Amino acid sequence: MPSDLDRLSAGTLAWLGRHLDHFDPYSASGRSAEHGRAKAALELALLCHLWARRDTGGDPRLDQATAVVRTVWQHPDFPALLTADPRCAAPYGLACAALAPAGTDGTPHRAVLARLTPDDLSPHGRSAYQQLELRHYADKAGVPHAFEPYEELLGQNFLVRLPAAMPDRAAPDRAGPDDAAPVTVPEAYALTHSSFYLSDFGRTAPGLSATALADAAELLRRLLEHCVRHDWWDLAAELVMAQVCLRLDPLRTPWGRAAVDCLVRAQRPDGALPGRSARTAATDAEPVGAFFATAYHTTLVTALMTLLLRPEHAS
Repeated sequence: MPSDLDRLSAGTLAWLGRHLDHFDPYSASGRSAEHGRAKAALELALLCHLWARRDTGGDPRLDQATAVVRTVWQHPDFPALLTADPRCAAPYGLACAALAPAGTDGTPHRAVLARLTPDDLSPHGRSAYQQLELRHYADKAGVPHAFEPYEELLGQNFLVRLPAAMPDRAAPDRAGPDDAAPVTVPEAYALTHSSFYLSDFGRTAPGLSATALADAAELLRRLLEHCVRHDWWDLAAELVMAQVCLRLDPLRTPWGRAAVDCLVRAQRPDGALPGRSARTAATDAEPVGAFFATAYHTTLVTALMTLLLRPEHAS
């Protein structure tokens, strides 16, 4: 298993490193990209942020990726890109501030925070999950807000509510390989992301009670089994990350190990994971930009997974 993780880590980070120009919305590759330009830049910033927690030796690959993020954050047009979609302005602006590399405090991206209104930073009209996401990044960015306390958000969160509502959670092995996933697609991603935000990506305890933790762990296990059987790669990587964030040890479980094996099989010789799933995977026949748009997210999430599975390097 360590060699499999090493292969996944080295391959994904190498592929991402060879395509850093695609993450820069103002490079030739980034301007012509077919993916969400702001979202891709923020995901690269998250990778650098979490990678820096675990890097103790000045990895040049991290330095190169961080340099790209710093360049983007310093671009005068970046605030307009972050706020191009009003629905994303608040989460993108807060994430941008929270994940800003050192030395960018006075750069144009800070202008996005100045544009946020009290309504952008209040619980009004927002679900507990939406508040959790915004609060996580607002707290990391040091931005005052009126979101509910974590304790209240936790009680309303998918990690607590969904497992408790599952009618067949007492019979977790009933579902067969052809059955539908135990939750909807939006719920599945809300489960994983909730674990990330509640634990600051594994840095702190998520705060679940013993009963809630056991129920959440069982639902994550069932969902991971479904993902492995159906080659749903990006969610499989996120579920392994979620288990780490809940202070579980996925590599000691059959489906955690199966998820890593699944990702190893999906990884191309160049290091990329070619899409979110086998059904949506890109092929070599696609142009470089189109392939990047399909492959970058799952490749980056898999790289994040390998980082979180190395707790001995965590700060």
